[in-house]
Amino acid sequence: MKVTMTEVYFSDVRTEKKRSLLDKVETLFDKAGFARLIEKGDMVAVKVHFGEKGNTAFISPIFIRRIVDKIKACGGKPFLTDAGTLYVGSRANAVEHLTTAIENGFDYSVVGAPLIIADGLNGKDYFEVKIKGKHFEKVKIASAAYLADCLIAVSHFKGHELTGFGGALKNIGMGLGCRSAKQEMHSNVLPEVNQAVCTGCGKCIHWCSTEAIKINVMGKAEISRKKCIGCGECTVTCPFSAIDIHWETEPDVFQEKIVEYARGVVKNKINKVGFFNFAINITPDCDCWSWSDAPIVRDVGILASCDPIAIDQASVDLVNSAQGIEKSRLKDFSAEDKFRAIFPSIDWSVQLDYGEKVGLGKRIYKLIGVE
Repeated sequence: MKVTMTEVYFSDVRTEKKRSLLDKVETLFDKAGFARLIEKGDMVAVKVHFGEKGNTAFISPIFIRRIVDKIKACGGKPFLTDAGTLYVGSRANAVEHLTTAIENGFDYSVVGAPLIIADGLNGKDYFEVKIKGKHFEKVKIASAAYLADCLIAVSHFKGHELTGFGGALKNIGMGLGCRSAKQEMHSNVLPEVNQAVCTGCGKCIHWCSTEAIKINVMGKAEISRKKCIGCGECTVTCPFSAIDIHWETEPDVFQEKIVEYARGVVKNKINKVGFFNFAINITPDCDCWSWSDAPIVRDVGILASCDPIAIDQASVDLVNSAQGIEKSRLKDFSAEDKFRAIFPSIDWSVQLDYGEKVGLGKRIYKLIGVE
């Protein structure tokens, strides 16, 4: 039986006098067939990571501008988007998120498109999408991403402390879940109130859909484990961070949850989603940190495909085939599996296996070089 392979287009970082890396991005857009995804008048969500304040590894806005220009040439109406973070940082609400994005260079004058925080002012704007998965019956997708006609996900491919690597799947799965969705993905345990921090303001009670929270005799919020469904709304609502976020979970489960959210993101966008992976400045950690460590391998290149599984698999293979950089976090710079060498307890292949199983794409691919 003949096995069909998904096409993944790839350009290395070599350039010449009249052909820059920015020009190659435009060629990848064309070769991957992204113009076919966009109809005239489509509102096109360009999913990017704006970078935490202090981070320097995120994709440069000048690359995003070329993608925006190509979308406009197809008759689309592009906007840059991402959802708020679960943790308290510089992107936990829309005001600070937009401020950080602009400070990191994602201004309209640079990127040529407006910025829209996908899950609204405080992370509560979302649509529930039924997926009937192993872990979730339904997922909460940030509203701007759900309502967009088309999606182009532009991902910085790098290491990640909970998934081994972060690429297309994590960018849309974790990235386009609302804030309480991120709590669902990050934790299998129920939230707990830090009594020493709680002021008893009662704001969490208003957002609890199961009436699991009450003010106890000490004037503090208390959560009923019998009623709580672990939705996470209270953790993102508390203005004093008195309801603890539990980050501990099994890496395999965590990866599968991200995949199920990725399914929810693309469910209403059949043949309307494209992916870029920038395997450049391949740092060992996520861009959510307020700093960036040195790259573990040299710059590899840029990939484009309509298949998130294939593009992530191809990105892993290219990174693993590259020579590691000495004096980086990668202690064994000759390791065949770079991400496993950094995070030995994490099997990054789980997300790809599960993604293939649920129909998001294929791990077998054909890599097509683009000059």
